[in-house]
Amino acid sequence: MDFASLVGIFSGFALILSAILLGGNLTTFINVPGMMIVFGGTISATLLTFPLKDILTAFKSAFIVFGSSKQQPVQVIQIMLQLTQLSRRKGLLALSEVKTNSPFLKRACNLIADASDEQMIRHVLRTEINSMKARHFNTQDVFKKMATFAPAFGMLGTLIGLIQMLSTLDDPSTIGPSMAVALLTTFYGSLLATVVFLPIAGKLKSRTMFEVINLEIMFEGAICILKDNNQLSVYEKLSSYLSRTQRPSMGGSSKKSTKKK
Repeated sequence: MDFASLVGIFSGFALILSAILLGGNLTTFINVPGMMIVFGGTISATLLTFPLKDILTAFKSAFIVFGSSKQQPVQVIQIMLQLTQLSRRKGLLALSEVKTNSPFLKRACNLIADASDEQMIRHVLRTEINSMKARHFNTQDVFKKMATFAPAFGMLGTLIGLIQMLSTLDDPSTIGPSMAVALLTTFYGSLLATVVFLPIAGKLKSRTMFEVINLEIMFEGAICILKDNNQLSVYEKLSSYLSRTQRPSMGGSSKKSTKKK
């Protein structure tokens, strides 16, 4: 589990819940019709906007992102340096036997081992990176749209509540409770958008950028191995993706950890 995500989710809801309890009664903030308008309306609008398959994929991706750890770019650079050493010792054909959890890296190794030309490798790998970006953008867009729909339906619920309140103005004692109920739907919509949907979309975008960097490192590393297969050249080109304090040494450890030793 991503520790920052875990802390963010629980601390956000805990602080809001604490503020509610310190200022009054929790039952005051519970309104079933308002929840039906906001939750039901958001889900309905999302289903109208996206195919069901895309929505299920988005929630599945969000669960994977929050539940799995991400591979650091420095680790990817070290892997590419190891592949450079392997190809220099045993030849490019040895890359076909590389075992990795990354389908992208495995495909790059197979293309090199099959003696594919540079232009073809660039085209295939670049297309795969662009396709991954498009898929991830669609996933992020699901949560961004939900963050737009939730406050809108919250405002719609507030308007419904105000209309109902205005229809009973002959009884002044009902104005205060009716106004509170009307405003609850706006609260629900804002809560969902700012605490749930927008943070998830932001986390997905951050993870996509992280993954793109890793794929770009693999892409450039594969091209370098194909062109000159020089470890120093591979290191210099790939390390430029990281800041100076994060760059690994030729031995495989980061400069930051080397200084500590």
